[in-house]
Amino acid sequence: MADDHIRYDILAQEALRGVMRKVLAEVARTGLPGNHHFFITFLTGAPGVRISSRLRERYPEQMTIVVQFQYWDLKVTDTGFEIGLSFSDIPEKLEIPFSAVRGFYDPSVNFELEFDVRTEEADDAETMPAPLELKPVIADGSDQAPEEKTPASGSTDEKGAEVVSLDAFRKK
Repeated sequence: MADDHIRYDILAQEALRGVMRKVLAEVARTGLPGNHHFFITFLTGAPGVRISSRLRERYPEQMTIVVQFQYWDLKVTDTGFEIGLSFSDIPEKLEIPFSAVRGFYDPSVNFELEFDVRTEEADDAETMPAPLELKPVIADGSDQAPEEKTPASGSTDEKGAEVVSLDAFRKK
């Protein structure tokens, strides 16, 4: 079995993160087009993530935000993004590096990206994060618990999306 000295897996992850970066940068400039909206799942303890202690306490491992109706001050850089969202009528500013993002999903067109995220304690090359499970945190200012809500777009597609992990293409 040949060693992958080029690390195509890392190059592919970086390229796909570039898709997310480009989409968010365009939305920051012009707003969300049509029915597009995003579920973004990220690790709350990843290096560079800046969220309030209240949110970190409630979501100690990961959280999913929805970028749809009520967000403000979306700023995108080469390394991450900042966004203002409201949680139970409390405005919050989140700073999320792209390297902390585990999933990016646009249900309006059934487009999904899934990423491997390295954490500080995951120094072994074989250590991978747990499988991605999208549990949206609806940041719309209501007091309803996120588990009791559904996205404003309605129900998800009956066929569902097929997520293909890049691990499927790696030689073991």
